[in-house]
Amino acid sequence: MNGFLDYVRSLPKAELHLHIEGTLEPAMLMNLAEKHQVNLPYLTAADVERAYNFEDLQSFLDLYYLGASVLIDEDDFYSLMIRYLERCRDEGIVHTEMMFDPQTHTERGIDFSVFMSGFGRAMEDAKRQWGQSSLLIMCFLRHLPEESAFETLKAAEPFKSQISSVGLDSSELGHPPEKFERVYAAAGQQGYRLVAHAGEEGPPTYIVEALDRLKVERIDHGVRCMEDAELVGRLVKAQIPLTVCPLSNVRLCVFGTMADHPIRHMLKRGLNVTVNSDDPPYFGGYLLDNFQALHRELGLTMEDARQLAINSIRSSFIDEASSAAWLDQLSVPTP
Repeated sequence: MNGFLDYVRSLPKAELHLHIEGTLEPAMLMNLAEKHQVNLPYLTAADVERAYNFEDLQSFLDLYYLGASVLIDEDDFYSLMIRYLERCRDEGIVHTEMMFDPQTHTERGIDFSVFMSGFGRAMEDAKRQWGQSSLLIMCFLRHLPEESAFETLKAAEPFKSQISSVGLDSSELGHPPEKFERVYAAAGQQGYRLVAHAGEEGPPTYIVEALDRLKVERIDHGVRCMEDAELVGRLVKAQIPLTVCPLSNVRLCVFGTMADHPIRHMLKRGLNVTVNSDDPPYFGGYLLDNFQALHRELGLTMEDARQLAINSIRSSFIDEASSAAWLDQLSVPTP
């Protein structure tokens, strides 16, 4: 097992599906709650960990938004970001594209400038200190109305140079992609790259809608595409990236066990899948933990891991020169 993990750690990889607010570790949550005198229904970090027993996406989101309530000043957002980027350095993640949820904070009265300044300082420090490459994806919360998404897009204008893409997350069922068709069109006109969560708890038709109505170039999750052979053929032909999160899928009961996860079948079908950690503390691990679980439960091989790393670099929004250099490193055959 260590040989496999050492090999995966050595591969230059991109993580493309990571919610920065979802990297909030229990100990940090409790420390920030004490700092800001935020009342939580937990007494210790161990109490928080025991709450990580989710029945579905909504049960996770309830805890996720509660946790985010302790993020209040610029230093909080800086600390959150720098800790994740240090993890990237340690796991061989050469490039990361992190999602953040402005509405989670602005609805609590936190100004855009507060979290953008904290995130920006940490990203600059990580780039200067060890060359970490990173981008931000601004997500709209799909359970909120379209009007709120437009307000968020407007509020982001002064910070546009810091944001590469827009995305769509939160409760999927009952909030189809078409709900955000107009705001995605506006974001595209402003030059943002477009991605969206689809096909996790929602049906395969949500993936089709995200592609056809939102005009996205990457699907976050997308695992339920396997229920629609025609859609699989379309995704393979176009090589649409799917940012799959195995541990998350199991914790949120999309699949009963890791042994049920279709990611190896997806690879064999020629789908452009990548491995990501989503919200690591909540779902049982960071990127290497996901690879380890796939190796242990599904027999993921070193060659599979190399292909997944190649897919991650090719599917990223990084500049061509950096992408080419990392792909050149990945061209070395698996030992």
